[in-house]
Amino acid sequence: MLNKTIVKLAIPLAVGALALTGCGSDSGSDGAVKIAFQGPLSGDNVALGENMQNGVKLAIQQANAKGDLDFELEYVAGDDQGLPDKATAAAQKIIDDEGVVAVVGPAFSGPTNTSSPLYAESGLVTVSPSATNPLLTDKENGFTSFLRGVPNDNMQGAGMATYYAKKLQAKKVYLIDDKTDYGVGLATVAEKGLKDAGIEVVKKSVPQKTPDYSATAKDVVNSKADALIYAGYYQDLAPFAKKLKDAGYKGAGISGDGSNDAKFVELAGDASENWFLTCPCTDATVEAGTKKFAEDYQKEFGRAPGTYSAEAYDITNMIIEEVKKSGADVEREALRDALAKASYKGLTKTFEFGENGEFKGTDVYLYQVKGGKIGYQGNINELAG
Repeated sequence: MLNKTIVKLAIPLAVGALALTGCGSDSGSDGAVKIAFQGPLSGDNVALGENMQNGVKLAIQQANAKGDLDFELEYVAGDDQGLPDKATAAAQKIIDDEGVVAVVGPAFSGPTNTSSPLYAESGLVTVSPSATNPLLTDKENGFTSFLRGVPNDNMQGAGMATYYAKKLQAKKVYLIDDKTDYGVGLATVAEKGLKDAGIEVVKKSVPQKTPDYSATAKDVVNSKADALIYAGYYQDLAPFAKKLKDAGYKGAGISGDGSNDAKFVELAGDASENWFLTCPCTDATVEAGTKKFAEDYQKEFGRAPGTYSAEAYDITNMIIEEVKKSGADVEREALRDALAKASYKGLTKTFEFGENGEFKGTDVYLYQVKGGKIGYQGNINELAG
């Protein structure tokens, strides 16, 4: 998932301080083994961050409650607001806590790109349930501590293109990205898939927080496109969807996991109706394997699990299992190496990683807003035939 096109980053000078502060791998002064989450815990995308944070918290609570650990687990929050310019401080705070042995996240692609050099320098492993930009596992980036726990946007963008080409038989698609790492990466893959299928593409970049989407909505209608892809997040798709409805757009609309949240429906109202949403994640409230998890989540947090809640839960339990093998004194680098080679059967899928930290899996799922609710449809490629 889920800002600004991926570029090689010079490691900030602050990294030098890690030799003195952040490289420690023993548990904290209180003896707890800490697992952190980095993502948007405030700001425009807080709903997506809370989905994952709650999954992490639930896994830690349940592991402690079992009483079979020789140590206490503790949760640490790292709020980057989903923004690259907030990610360095969030990561450094986590790194400086010597009790932290692993990080679930970062949640979004832009903050992952920004903070990964810091984590690599400190040897602290990060396992993201949702950062999907394909370039994050590019060996040239040198993100040696990053593991991706989800299929990347090569799968999601291709799935969108396949569905439009085969199922809806679209002839012309208007493709919009929000100029973030996530949006640009997803749009790039979708564009290639559409063009390979012989579909005409009109492409436009519209930055986040655009004050008024009226002009873009009119452009879409005037283009005579019969389908639309929006590669971005729900806080911008919602006002855009309203303007599309006002402008009289009647074609199909599809967006990715950055918009696949109940908050989109809440903010867009009836303008969200019939929108398709994709995600390399299943619906924990529907799948049989995640039913007990969904019940526990509802009981603990007073709401149903959301996008990537179950994946974050699985990844946390994977980390806990590897810590149990080594004990409370596990070193950061050793845990990183163990997780990179591990195979863990979670509730949502089996988690395994390739040599570059890429997730070994390809499944992407389709959802659609009907009657004011996001409904799970199934595997997008199977639905496309």
